[in-house]
Amino acid sequence: MSETNRIEYKRELSKKVDLEKEVIAFLNYSEGGEIYIGLDANGLVYGVSDLDGEMLKIKDIIKNNIQPSCLGLFDIIAIEKEGKNLIKIIISSGTEKPYYKRKKGMTPEGSFIRIGTAAEPMTQKMIDELYAKRTRNSIGKITSPQQDLDFEQLHIYYQEKNKPLNKQFKKNLELATTDNAFNYAAYLLADKNNMSIKVAKYSGENRVDLSETNEYGYNSLIKACKNVLDKINIENKTATLITAKERKDERIWNSIALREAIINAFVHNDFTREAPPKFEIFNDRIEITSTGSLPDGLSEKEFFEGFSIPRNKELIRVFKDLELVEQLGSGIPRIIEFYSKDCFHFSDNFVRIVLPKSVSTEQVTEQVTEQVTEQVKKLVGVMEKVHSRTELMEFLELTHREYFRTEYLQKAIEQGFIELTIPDKPRSSKQKYKLTEKGVNLKKQS
Repeated sequence: MSETNRIEYKRELSKKVDLEKEVIAFLNYSEGGEIYIGLDANGLVYGVSDLDGEMLKIKDIIKNNIQPSCLGLFDIIAIEKEGKNLIKIIISSGTEKPYYKRKKGMTPEGSFIRIGTAAEPMTQKMIDELYAKRTRNSIGKITSPQQDLDFEQLHIYYQEKNKPLNKQFKKNLELATTDNAFNYAAYLLADKNNMSIKVAKYSGENRVDLSETNEYGYNSLIKACKNVLDKINIENKTATLITAKERKDERIWNSIALREAIINAFVHNDFTREAPPKFEIFNDRIEITSTGSLPDGLSEKEFFEGFSIPRNKELIRVFKDLELVEQLGSGIPRIIEFYSKDCFHFSDNFVRIVLPKSVSTEQVTEQVTEQVTEQVKKLVGVMEKVHSRTELMEFLELTHREYFRTEYLQKAIEQGFIELTIPDKPRSSKQKYKLTEKGVNLKKQS
C-alpha cells in the first residue's frame, strides 16, 4: 500500500516531521485522511517503540497547536503490522475551514491543504474564501436557551468510565461559546432540556395503528441514547428456526448494525433545527430517521465509503469518551456489512435508514432474549442475601440516589432479577431487596 491523496506515512515522529501541517492539510481537504506513524514513504514497516508515549504526544500536538479546535475530528489508534506496533491517525474533513497552525495564524505559512500525496500551503485567496463560507450555525456556536444548567448525569457517566470531569469540563468539552456562555451542545447534554426523543411501535406495516410510544427525552442526550438502545434491544428478539436437521437462532435485526444506526442518528442529527431523531418499529422493519441532509461537501459515495464530516463534533467527542462511538467513519461501513445500501434514503431534510426484519415471524417461534444492562449485572453481582438501598449504593460506590433507582434498581426489579422484602409497601423505610432465583442464575453466569 503506497501513499495516496488520503494516506500519509511517517517513519517516526521527529523534529523534522511537521505533524501539524499534515493534519491541517487533511482537515482542510474535502475527504479527510489517515496518517500512519512507523512506516516509511515506501510503506516499509519500522514500527513505534514507545507506543503510549507517542500517542499522547500526538494528541497533545493536535489538541494544542491547531485552530479552530479539531476535538472530535480526529482519532488516534494503535494497530499492528508484521508484528510491529504502528500508530494510525484518522482525520475527518473539518466543518470550520480553514484550519491553521496556532502560531502562524490564518496565513499561507499556517494553512495547508492536501494536493495529491503532499500537504501544500493554501493561497491567501483560498483562505479568505473558506473563511467566508465557514459554518456559523452549529450547536457549538449557538447559545443555549437556558444558562442555569446542571450536568450531574454527565458527571456520573464519565465517572463510570474512570474519566471524572474536573471544574474545567465546560472548556475542555467545548460546551461554551466565545463569550463563555453555555452553547447548544451543553444544553443537549444537560440534565434537563426540551428535546423529545421517542420510540414508536406500530401494530402493522404503516403508521395507522400506533400500539406503543415511549418518551426518552427531556434529559441528557447520553441518557436518552442509552434508553433508546435498551428499548430497541428488547424489541430485537431472538427468533428460533427449527428444521429437521438443526435449530438455528437469529436476531430479528443484526445487533451491530442496529446499534450503529441508532448512535449515528443521535450524533449526526441536525439539532440546530430543534428536531430530534425518530425511531419507529413496524411489523416488517425498523425505521431510524435523523434530521438534516448529508453535510455539505460529502457525497453519497463518500458517505458509504466511510468518509466523515461530523456535524456535531462536540457530541461526537463526548460519545467517544463514553465509548458509545469507537472510531470516526466506522459506523456506516459496519451497517452495510449486513444490509444493502438501498436501506438508506436521502432527502433535502432527512436521512432515513430502513432495516427489514431478517427473519419471518410466520416461519419461526420467537423467544424473547432479555437484554440485561451492565448496571443491572453490576447490581446483581454485589448482592448476597438481603440488602437495603443504602448498602447496595455503598457496594457500587454510587452517591446519586435517583440514578441508582432508575438505572440499577428499577430495571433489575422490572426484569425479575430482584424482589422486595415488603412488596405491599414499596416505599417502606424498612424495605430491603434480595435476589430472585432468576437473579441467582444471572449472577452465576456473570
